[in-house]
Amino acid sequence: MIFIFGASIGSFLNVLIDRLPKDEPITGRSHCDFCKKKIAWYDLIPILSYFFLKGKSRCCDKKLSFQYPIVEILAGAAFVFVFFQGQNLLGSVLIMGILSCLMVVFFSDLKYHLISDYILVALFIFSFLYNVMVRLAHHDIFSAIIVGLPIFLIYYISHERAMGLGDVYLAAIIGFILGWKSGYIALYIAFVTGAVYGILLMILKDKKLKTRIAFGPFLVSGTVIMLFWGERISDIIKGIYGF
Repeated sequence: MIFIFGASIGSFLNVLIDRLPKDEPITGRSHCDFCKKKIAWYDLIPILSYFFLKGKSRCCDKKLSFQYPIVEILAGAAFVFVFFQGQNLLGSVLIMGILSCLMVVFFSDLKYHLISDYILVALFIFSFLYNVMVRLAHHDIFSAIIVGLPIFLIYYISHERAMGLGDVYLAAIIGFILGWKSGYIALYIAFVTGAVYGILLMILKDKKLKTRIAFGPFLVSGTVIMLFWGERISDIIKGIYGF
């Protein structure tokens, strides 16, 4: 039941991923991306409809993005994972909210190179409530500023070519969620994985250094890792660097 609920939320996350970057309203009936016809309810069943339709739109037979079942499956699996972490109901709901926002950031930045301000506000609200009501930790604005500062400097010096303003806000919220120490480790993970990905792209696809790569997905990955396995990762880094 938790998986089905999560997959249903994932279906709504797909709406946010595709509509928020385009400034489209998130209300109203779902429509075909190609011919704009309204989609019947039986073609909107999470995960199953995509495979029943063999990955094609019923109305115009166009190929549908595999993003839709992937997000629904990830959301369902994430909700099950959080549910069995042993937190109370409020903590589980707020973490599910945080992960939902992070999934929208991940896929919208990956697909459109844009992070919606609305989803960042929602992420901050879920994070604030989780810190205050569940963790009883008051990660202050100081943590947000010092974690967001390196990304802001890159954004400012590169004149927005290397980082976007959405990355700056996201990094600041990461500092608020995790605190400055874990937040910096999340940035470290993001930079390392981003660098490895960039090198692989250049090797395998003959991309150039100027090729634009969305950094939001790497920030999200670092955040999720530190959110659930922060102490273990911190111990590993201490063992490597001796601090």
